[in-house]
Amino acid sequence: MRQSSLVVVAMRLPIDDSVAPDGACEWRRSPGGLVSALHPLLRNTPATWVGWAGGSGPAPSLPDVDGVHMHTVPLSLEDLRDHYEGFANATLWPLYHDAVEQPEHHRRWWEAYQRVNQRYAEATAEVAEPGAIVWVQDYHLQLVPGLLRALRPDLRIGYFLHVPFPPPELFMQLPRRAELLHGMLGADLVGFQRPQAAHNFAQLATKVLGVAATDRRIAVDDRVVRIGAFPVSIDTAEMSALAASAEVAERAERFRRDLGEPERVILSVDRMDYTKGIEQRLTAYSELLASGHVKVRDTVLVQVAVPSRERVGQYQILRERVEREVGRINGEFGRVGEPAIHYLTQPFDRAELAALYRVADVMAVTPLRDGMNLVAKEYVAARVDDTGALLLSEFAGAATELSQAYLVNPHDLEGLKQGLLSALQADPADVTTRMRAMREHLHRHDITAWARSYLSALDETGSLVDRLPATH
Repeated sequence: MRQSSLVVVAMRLPIDDSVAPDGACEWRRSPGGLVSALHPLLRNTPATWVGWAGGSGPAPSLPDVDGVHMHTVPLSLEDLRDHYEGFANATLWPLYHDAVEQPEHHRRWWEAYQRVNQRYAEATAEVAEPGAIVWVQDYHLQLVPGLLRALRPDLRIGYFLHVPFPPPELFMQLPRRAELLHGMLGADLVGFQRPQAAHNFAQLATKVLGVAATDRRIAVDDRVVRIGAFPVSIDTAEMSALAASAEVAERAERFRRDLGEPERVILSVDRMDYTKGIEQRLTAYSELLASGHVKVRDTVLVQVAVPSRERVGQYQILRERVEREVGRINGEFGRVGEPAIHYLTQPFDRAELAALYRVADVMAVTPLRDGMNLVAKEYVAARVDDTGALLLSEFAGAATELSQAYLVNPHDLEGLKQGLLSALQADPADVTTRMRAMREHLHRHDITAWARSYLSALDETGSLVDRLPATH
């Protein structure tokens, strides 16, 4: 069994589902940009990635990717149903996103969550060399730090939550709240997207477990667990370079021609998820069309809504509602050859996405709740000419950093409508001033800066951080 000095533990392995004919694998971009952030470090360190390879049944044997060992955790159909679709995405996900949808509680889901987390912990214990650094990712694996510490107390364990962490009054609803907190507190460092999440966590540790806690440290037995905010980012330079390429510029021009050369293009790019505020956005746009403040002949909305978790009932119902509303709006306000909304459900590759970002005069990112929202950051990075208005929800983690965006409360329909109009009618000089400030921030706080910030806090020796490239 190969052992590594750095082990990353995530629900999924960072590889394509399909393997090339020659047996080679390629890095797959994860939603949180984790692969991009860690790739330089993993490539230069004896590293292992522990995760699920997709599919069900026995764990496949996979080749190394850029020298990184892929250690596969097997999951059965029952595991996927009860752990992933059940406890992770029908209990924790809605609760952590302010209970936009009602969380469900089933004992068999919790049993599966325990079982799968134990499997990940055991797999990690096998591949970590003595004193190794282990970095556990996200809400699917909240029990792993505690389980792993029981198996391997010699390890340096980090845990990072990519989604919001709820206030105590919501978290207290969970029947297994103490076990989940104990699991996270198995780490040496627990990282969140925002300071408020760290504050919520500290409050709950005191309230539920009776331990002494501040917003930076929690005393657990004879250990001190450090907590803090480490807002995740993107590869700013990569997105900027891609958006500036001749290929993407040409594709952007073609997109605009295909849209009928409108005066203004509004773009939204979301996973099909009830936390993203898609229905509220469509309602606001429909009312602006009805009032005449926005006219189809000069403005078009492009809504990209990539299907997600299609086996979960709430997501199936949401997709049906969204598609029905898009059909109603187009039927009522569209004209022959001029739909009010271009509705797309297929995923786009990076170049196509960069081209869409360049086309969009207004980017509407209005989730009801989001841990960060990297689409907002990608749009800013892609606006290489310092144009474009970002309409951003106050409840996206990115709003803390991108404060120059046109901020809105997506729960307030009138405020959402006014925010959209403000972005559409903004003075070009104001738009440029705002965009330039946001772009400067992102170049200083890119994905490498995030990885350096977290790992320097976790690895006090600095041996790992020294292998990361310098920030821009």
